[in-house]
Amino acid sequence: MATKRVLQERTIKRVFDVSFALLASTVAMPVSGLCLIVIKVVSPEAPALFRQERVGYRGEPFIMLKIRTMTDERDEDGNLLPDEERLKSWGRVIRKLSIDELPQIVHILKGQMSWIGPRPLLAEEMNVMTKEEQELRQSMLPGITGWEAVNEDKSDSRRRMAEFDLEYVRNWSLRLDAKIFFLTVAKLFRADRSDEAHRAPKLNKQEYV
Repeated sequence: MATKRVLQERTIKRVFDVSFALLASTVAMPVSGLCLIVIKVVSPEAPALFRQERVGYRGEPFIMLKIRTMTDERDEDGNLLPDEERLKSWGRVIRKLSIDELPQIVHILKGQMSWIGPRPLLAEEMNVMTKEEQELRQSMLPGITGWEAVNEDKSDSRRRMAEFDLEYVRNWSLRLDAKIFFLTVAKLFRADRSDEAHRAPKLNKQEYV
């Protein structure tokens, strides 16, 4: 009976994902298009759409799309400059308003992502979890937002970030998704997405399990 209820709730979750994605795309498409044009004008050295491989559902990799928020500036040896030097004012605004996430609506429609779920990780970032934890975490679709995202200012390490996602999967329900949804909406209206100084530091290999 419990399994049947979970399947029904996951079906409801998927119906919401697709329905809300179709609705949101009417606004997201023109906003994304405008941002892509602006970025190509102010920072023409690289594609305005950022592509990066992430770990998806059941561990399957996929190429995630985001609007680029940093320049492609490099030093004399061809190495990328530090992030803080490549993140300009236009990139900060795009990140603050979470506009960079809008292209991920495409992944929702393709069934690769959900509105709410564990954060889509780089393969290396999975190493802060055991094999069993990785399998558990990836038993749900990655999300544009999630329990970790609304608590990112409380994450002081990549391991702590993973723990928020594991907590979400272990305790998942439509009620929890609704809570995360409204917390996310509140953050968007306040434009208080955590800046780099209040997010977990980059992956430290000492965190590997």
